[in-house]
Amino acid sequence: MKGWNWDGFWGYFVNPYLLQGALVTIALTIVALVLGLVVGLLLALMRMSPYRGVSVPAQAYVWVFRGTPLLVQLVIIYTGLPQIDDRLRLDVTQSAILGLVLNESAYLSEIIRAGITSVAIGQREAALSLGLSRWRTFRLVVWPQAMRIIIPPLGNSVNGLLKATIDPRGDDYRTSRPES
Repeated sequence: MKGWNWDGFWGYFVNPYLLQGALVTIALTIVALVLGLVVGLLLALMRMSPYRGVSVPAQAYVWVFRGTPLLVQLVIIYTGLPQIDDRLRLDVTQSAILGLVLNESAYLSEIIRAGITSVAIGQREAALSLGLSRWRTFRLVVWPQAMRIIIPPLGNSVNGLLKATIDPRGDDYRTSRPES
């Protein structure tokens, strides 16, 4: 068995192609997470709505995007949308961002909804009885308490999202090996 090769290790460690791929992965993760949180919060609030016309479409969205594999969603977005209308043709990066945001927002909406519903109803009632509006009750009482429930699964979701992102341009990093 051959011994440890430090030159090979450092060659891969500072390989510009691998570093570029890592930067693209981090950028995709950040963009998908931020946009996914915005859409996920909206979906969570829609799912908690007492109006069926609002909650049922949000439930269907979450059911579809959590029930199909991410790879299938990405393939449908990249190759299926142009079949419907040629104006819907997206490049690889746009397709990756759209697919990751749509998928991640479904998962994040469930995390956010669970955090919000975990706050005791008495907390809301107490804030309302003190004269706070519904918005201020949510912002000052419910949301801070929900955040302590939301943060741990959010970390798990970020880890999963990071693993799901790759360089969407399809560069094959294995073909550019450093000299050893």
